Amino acid sequence: MRRIGALIAAGVIAVAVAACGGSSGKGPVTLNWLVYPEPSGSFAKAAADCSAASHGAYKININFLSNASDQQRQTLVQRLAAGDSSIDILAMDVDWTAEFAHAGWIRQWTGANKAAVSKGLLPGPLKTATYDGKLWAAPINSNTEILWYRKDLVKTPPKTWDQMIDDADQLAKEGKPHYIEEQGAKYEGLVVWFNSLVNSAGGGILGPGNKVIVGPSTKTAAEIMKRLATSAGADPGLNTSEEGPGDDVFDAGTAAFMINYPFVWPAAHAAGVDPAVTKNIAYAPFPEVIPGKPAKVSIGGYNLGVSTHSKHAQLAFKAVRCLIEPQNQIRDAVKGGLAPVLASIYNEPAFEKAYPFHQLIKNQLENYGLRPQTPEYQDVTLAIQDTLQPAANIDPNGIVRKLSNEIKTALTGEALL
Repeated sequence: MRRIGALIAAGVIAVAVAACGGSSGKGPVTLNWLVYPEPSGSFAKAAADCSAASHGAYKININFLSNASDQQRQTLVQRLAAGDSSIDILAMDVDWTAEFAHAGWIRQWTGANKAAVSKGLLPGPLKTATYDGKLWAAPINSNTEILWYRKDLVKTPPKTWDQMIDDADQLAKEGKPHYIEEQGAKYEGLVVWFNSLVNSAGGGILGPGNKVIVGPSTKTAAEIMKRLATSAGADPGLNTSEEGPGDDVFDAGTAAFMINYPFVWPAAHAAGVDPAVTKNIAYAPFPEVIPGKPAKVSIGGYNLGVSTHSKHAQLAFKAVRCLIEPQNQIRDAVKGGLAPVLASIYNEPAFEKAYPFHQLIKNQLENYGLRPQTPEYQDVTLAIQDTLQPAANIDPNGIVRKLSNEIKTALTGEALL
């Protein structure tokens, strides 16, 4: 029942989709690529270059979606459910791949196409594009959060979450910048935080067949979240903080630590940033949950799929293979701050210069964590958000039972989320 409304809405908007483009039968075939509005222009450059390289076979037309991830998904779901044949290539958040594959909206990658996009892929991104043992998409970029800190405030970066919170408490006593910037708002960033802690503690949320496997690692994660939220290191805006606002606070010079993505590096070196931050920003691995056990950080990024309804599927497969070529991934990384998915790129001089922390990113994409891969991910993530926000109100002693029940209820469709 929870999806009927979306399907009805899809029928209503179906009459409007023809305006998004197509082919008149003369000249190159137009391939419509629906993707989030990448601001650097790197995607637009790749689309133009690949169109030219096709020698008149196709022209890639970019259709930008909303900036908001939830709205991106809603638009794609509505149009794909309506059988919209004007969509050829779509950019999916890694967590949508299982849902779209299960629904029959994207085509499986097989044969030479599968071999071409799988070769040299880092294991984490490859896993995000795989569902039920089959490859359903081509990763175009990835992402992983690391620890950013002020080396003028902290001589040695903390190795664990407990050490980081202890350091923040000490800095607060000394009257120095001490906040720990983390994503605590009721949105997907909160789930990334929680899932990274759970995976780093050796556990998970869902197993094969949507089996709920919430256990002791969930309690460990909840204890860390609550401790941070109730410590001196908690930013007063934690309950509404997302990646961008958290980075703004760090750049303003009032935070000592931040868990965030690679985009913060160029941001810290932009005009107007507190010089104390620019000069002293440093990076380290995502803090460990269990001392001595490397963290497993929930990776992000986008996968490119070929729509089941596309009238030009074979050309779309060729176009995707071009869009993810190494030269395009390098530009995406240098201009757009988007981590590549090919292992070889991490040794490219241009990339190393732009990403001095490149080996750290690569290591975390090899020793990775994943959010639950399930067709019902949207129900699962909402259940987690409802249960864990605000972090200061979490009851670690009751979290395992409570979250397990909430997720089971969500999976059976009995909750109006």
